[in-house]
Amino acid sequence: MKRFTIGVDVGGTFTDLVAIDASGRTVFAKSLSTPQDQSIGVMAGLDELALRLDLSRSEMLAATQRLVHGTTVATNALLERKGAKVALLTTEGHRDVIEMREGLKNNRYDLRSPPLEPLVPRELRFGVRERLRPNGEILTPLDEASLGEAIAAIRNSGATSVAICFLHSYRNPAHEITAAERLAHELPDVNVSRSSDVLPQIKEYERVSTTIVNAYVGPKVRHYLKGLERRLAEAGFGGSLFIVLSHGGMAPVEEAARLAAATVLSGPAGGISGSRRCAEMLGIPDLVPFDMGGTSTDISLIANGQASLSADGGLADQRIALRSLDIGSIAAGGGSIASVNSGGIFRVGPESAGSMPGPACYGSGGMAATVTDANVILGYLDAAAFMGGRRPLDRSAAEAAVDRVAVSLGISRTEAAAGIYRLVNLKMADGIRMMTLRRGVDPRRFALLSFGGAAGLHSAEVARELDIGRIIVPIEASVLSAWGMLMSDLRYEVSRTHFETGARTTASDVREIFASLERQAADRLRSWFDGPIAIERSAEMRYGEQIFEIDVPLSDIDLGSTSLVADVEGRFHRRHEELYTYSSPDQEVVFVNARVAAVGAVSRAEKGDGSVPPASPCAPVGARQAFFGEWREVPVYALENLRPGHFLEGPAIVEAETTTVVINRGDRIKVNSLGWLDIQLRTAGTQ
Repeated sequence: MKRFTIGVDVGGTFTDLVAIDASGRTVFAKSLSTPQDQSIGVMAGLDELALRLDLSRSEMLAATQRLVHGTTVATNALLERKGAKVALLTTEGHRDVIEMREGLKNNRYDLRSPPLEPLVPRELRFGVRERLRPNGEILTPLDEASLGEAIAAIRNSGATSVAICFLHSYRNPAHEITAAERLAHELPDVNVSRSSDVLPQIKEYERVSTTIVNAYVGPKVRHYLKGLERRLAEAGFGGSLFIVLSHGGMAPVEEAARLAAATVLSGPAGGISGSRRCAEMLGIPDLVPFDMGGTSTDISLIANGQASLSADGGLADQRIALRSLDIGSIAAGGGSIASVNSGGIFRVGPESAGSMPGPACYGSGGMAATVTDANVILGYLDAAAFMGGRRPLDRSAAEAAVDRVAVSLGISRTEAAAGIYRLVNLKMADGIRMMTLRRGVDPRRFALLSFGGAAGLHSAEVARELDIGRIIVPIEASVLSAWGMLMSDLRYEVSRTHFETGARTTASDVREIFASLERQAADRLRSWFDGPIAIERSAEMRYGEQIFEIDVPLSDIDLGSTSLVADVEGRFHRRHEELYTYSSPDQEVVFVNARVAAVGAVSRAEKGDGSVPPASPCAPVGARQAFFGEWREVPVYALENLRPGHFLEGPAIVEAETTTVVINRGDRIKVNSLGWLDIQLRTAGTQ
């Protein structure tokens, strides 16, 4: 009987795994990530997970109906510039779009910043004679001789992947389809991505950039996923393998390989899916998900129970206009390296020790002082109990590494470790300010959802910096992204541009485009899923004088309404005011892109009420010296011993096999009905 679902999240340092059985029992495990081939770490993690279930790996996999995976293969390929060698086929005269970038650069006021290096060098960008009118009519037929010359040049260049992006092909894909078919015939081993398949909508730069990213990461993603499929099958897995995409939904392997650019936020998206489920289970609609791992920290917002989706994203200076969850990532994690530069400036990150060699205390050859080394020295981490005692830390190596920083600064070891801890906390607090205050959101009305293996060590002080008074730490905190993947729904998104210069969108236009997209999305999802399907609608709209659109949710709008256009435009005005504090109801509203998502809901963990039972004290399992402004004996509690209703006061340390939670004087922890930690902080305004 198929009784397990398994979530797997590959991070920069650890690979996290979660198994949930038919009764709702949750078991999790960790293994070291293996960047050279992530599937090695995944299979090692599955071995550890099976051991904890008291099964062989083959027995566990044979009893697994669904395995959901978040991968960083595409992310790493972009960040490290280790993707495929890509050639671009485009309309003659338009091969420099990716360098012109709409005339924008990251810092428009920095006149000395060099131009960004495109993923496709100019000698690999080939113009083809063809031209469509903006309405999709053929102005210049596709010139077969010109196409043949370009294909011959691609063959001679050694390119392994081709991006096809012809002008206005979102209106009429015929020329792109013809070019792709000829490429498949003449260069069968070359990967092909065409813009009319990847992003069939208006705006040339966004479309060509997204298609190039898809071509750049596609071969690596496909190779990895097919290899993982093979390894799993050989190990006895007969269930369904799904991949989490950047929009938070999941899709089969073939879809993820086709739209590889949609996997660049695969791992963090699982954390947001888990955060949404936490908000629902707790009855807390406003959360700041704070995910601190070994290499980076991911921050987002859950407002009114929903995470925001955006098509304005990108990674590694590359524009990716596919819809993705709105996630901010900063280079701050347990492996972030502390250093002092030649000018005597003390900093933490962005460099990271990663999983290999890792922090100095890992004993794997790392020499640099990291945040994890500082936590060991400050007494927050028990070196002997790390990873349940299976991977004890080398305290003397941590001391030696931090001593080198201390000598450079002329301070003591403890002061250097406390400085590393304080500096990384300030950096992460600034990251939360970027996601809240700079968007007009007051973080004080939110609770901080602390997850990721390192977050519990820092979340209280990060929250205190922001005057956030409440923190939630789920039992699954150290593996919440993997757990969240099992809370993800199947999702397939489609979009279409509906923009006519000088023409006002009519009610029949709106009904026709959404009806067509809904059929297309639902038909595709039914090929993966036989359950009930929900439809989500949205539109990208703008005022007539603007050049950028905003996304307007339209799922609950009545398409049969006699005032449909006015209703849609009214939604746009309200959304514009929410985002920018003003609206202009007298201005023309332009309907640019329609979007539809077909969603297939999967079974989930049972909902709790998040309430706190009658309070009762809990006995510590020990005590140790830890630094809270001064060295003091601090009680240590075992997370596995805490039960609903238990409470404790800080300073205190709560330890589990894969995470540690630290609270200061005046902070209080209550254990809610789910067994999760509900922390009330002593803020500047309380005693």
